[in-house]
Amino acid sequence: MVRHTGATPSAEEMRAYVGEFVRRVSARNRLTLDYSVRSLRLVDFVVDGIREGGSERERVAGTLFGLGGYVGEVLVRRAGAVWVDCDAGQRELFGQPVAVRMPDGRVWNPLGKVANRFAYGREESAQRMYLTLHGRGRAESHPVA
Repeated sequence: MVRHTGATPSAEEMRAYVGEFVRRVSARNRLTLDYSVRSLRLVDFVVDGIREGGSERERVAGTLFGLGGYVGEVLVRRAGAVWVDCDAGQRELFGQPVAVRMPDGRVWNPLGKVANRFAYGREESAQRMYLTLHGRGRAESHPVA
């Protein structure tokens, strides 16, 4: 079992970290986070609720990180992405320590997408990000459970 100790998980640790996050929030809040593309809409909805509740970014940073990790894990399981540690340039650009690399080589920032949904609102969307990805064919025809 992986517990978030305040240290940021590496790319190698993200799958276990997200699994533990999903178990915790699913049990506590009865959320259906099943790693489906459909569930990304729920992530957007949850972030909207946190945002509209007036929470300060610092108070919800761990939840936003977990939700962003969940979005990344959906990309891993459904679109053939892999977790990668960001290099210095990517860290500066994304503001995040990890990202996902798609089969076509492009690197995407699901953690930042969720943080941006919280900061800027509905113009940012985890579900829309997934739907705009190109090169998803492999994983869609052979989904990983």
